[in-house]
Amino acid sequence: MGTHPTGEATFTIDGDTLTVEITMDHTSPNTQHWMHFHGFPDGKDAKPATAAQDINHDGYVDLPETEPVSGTTMVPFNDAPEKMDIPTDTYPTSDADGHFHYKKAVPLAEISKKFKEVFNDDELHLEKRVVYIHGVPESMDLPDTIQGAVGKYDQHTTLPIAVGKIVEA
Repeated sequence: MGTHPTGEATFTIDGDTLTVEITMDHTSPNTQHWMHFHGFPDGKDAKPATAAQDINHDGYVDLPETEPVSGTTMVPFNDAPEKMDIPTDTYPTSDADGHFHYKKAVPLAEISKKFKEVFNDDELHLEKRVVYIHGVPESMDLPDTIQGAVGKYDQHTTLPIAVGKIVEA
């Protein structure tokens, strides 16, 4: 594809609201990009996956290969993060230049309640999470070795294209 995604994610807690703002450039044009924070339910510190996680040496670090260092998908950055409904068509789509901007105010009480229901912890522990941006065009030829289908969504949707550690500023 030849793209080199760059971007920034900001998480701001103000009172009972978590505001998530993500800006990405140089992603695949006109492509929906799933975005989430990943982590470990047991509180272990998540790390960004690197080329070292490409255990099958196909040149891609697919979703299952990220799990040993990054944990599981936890909170989506779609139209309703507080519902924690991962497989949806409500994530941002990049423009013709590969740019998109996402901003969402999330009620902390709602997301904390859902997080406790799913992960048995009502603290998000952002400092222990990593953010993944996923998604390449359906037209991209991917090797058969890439895994990570989620429901009706195939590896084009779930293939990570960018990752970053959440750090307190």
